[in-house]
Amino acid sequence: MTTQTPHKKFAFDTVFDAAGGIASAPTPVKRVYTPAEVEAIRVAAYAEGERSGVVRAEEAQAGALREIAAASRVALGSLAQTAHNHRTGSADLALATAKAIAGAALERFPEAPATAALEALAREVEATPRLIVRAAPDLVERTQAALDQTAEAAGLTGQIIVKGDPALPQAAFILDWGDGRASFDPVEAQARAAAAIQTALAADGLHAEAQPAGET
Repeated sequence: MTTQTPHKKFAFDTVFDAAGGIASAPTPVKRVYTPAEVEAIRVAAYAEGERSGVVRAEEAQAGALREIAAASRVALGSLAQTAHNHRTGSADLALATAKAIAGAALERFPEAPATAALEALAREVEATPRLIVRAAPDLVERTQAALDQTAEAAGLTGQIIVKGDPALPQAAFILDWGDGRASFDPVEAQARAAAAIQTALAADGLHAEAQPAGET
């Protein structure tokens, strides 16, 4: 009579080896915990959750700071551009205003630049026997009279001769006293002033706001 070994039943947590046998006995799962163990597990889980919450909060804070920094850069760039445009507009307005005022003054007193130059150069030309002045043809008589009056007031004894030059615009002049020369052209003066302002604005660029990052 053959005795058969009863088959060993298995549970779903039974581990089998490659030959089909049971590789090892399943690790028993503890089902009952003492109050102290429960408290320790609770404390550990709470601490882990708290750490996770802090990490998430720090990540959110860092992300918010990055967004604020990016928005600030954009805002500062826009502010610098706005300020630069304002300076450029103000410079253009000031130049246009000065041009209008100077144009009106020179139209009314076209001989004024020549007389002002003679007054400034009185010491240099006082020993000159003859001063040659060139001006616009239609201003020869007016300029001659103004310069004669200025020379008399300054005590200049040399002869002043004003000649017409068609190449000169209104209020322009050329003074030649042999040892020196002075000239003035309102058109060129306005162009130089505009160029100087544009050069200053270009050098300043957008850096004025950046330099306190005080724009080349």
